[in-house]
Amino acid sequence: MDFSEANTTKNMNQKKLDETTAELKKTSQALEMEKKKTETLLYQMLPKKVANDLKNGKSVEAEKFDQVTILFSDIVTFTNIAAACSPMDIVNMLNNLYQRFDQRTNDHDVYKVETIGDAYMIVSGVPERTQYHAKAVAEFAIDMLREAEHVFSPATGKPLQIRIGMHSGGVVSGVVGLKMPRYCLFGDTVNTASRMESHGVPSRIHVSPTSFRYN
Repeated sequence: MDFSEANTTKNMNQKKLDETTAELKKTSQALEMEKKKTETLLYQMLPKKVANDLKNGKSVEAEKFDQVTILFSDIVTFTNIAAACSPMDIVNMLNNLYQRFDQRTNDHDVYKVETIGDAYMIVSGVPERTQYHAKAVAEFAIDMLREAEHVFSPATGKPLQIRIGMHSGGVVSGVVGLKMPRYCLFGDTVNTASRMESHGVPSRIHVSPTSFRYN
């Protein structure tokens, strides 16, 4: 092989190496993007602190919190609305309402625990402790009332009315399940907050004496 052929071979090898390097770089960037998408989805399902522990193979032990505030809300006359409308209308209505609520959670120090039908549950003070948990939930509740005014019942065409109840106290938190794990809260504070909502008045925030004292 003369010098010219050797140089040509060297250039071809270098070209292949550059192409392989560029392809690996693209693959690495694509993997990083998918990783970020996965993390974003995970952080929407679980608190960031808890999600990171699970991602790193750590077990998440049940934890006691002495001072938290929990809020429940539901839609007034939801049963009647569901009976009068198609399932698609109900899904679209709830999706519109919950997306508005979800956006507002980013403006306050609150964590969305779950939704069950027309019930929406949030907490502040878990898993990150804060002394301003009641204030954060109260401000979020005010935003919920404002957002509900922009969502209309498919049955009547009028703005939705929601009931809101909140209560402060202690809870135990923990991750339950392996498939679709859920971050759950347990204790009388949860039950009392739920009763505050169910005994509340439409378009009002039913605040327990305990939460009122914190504010």
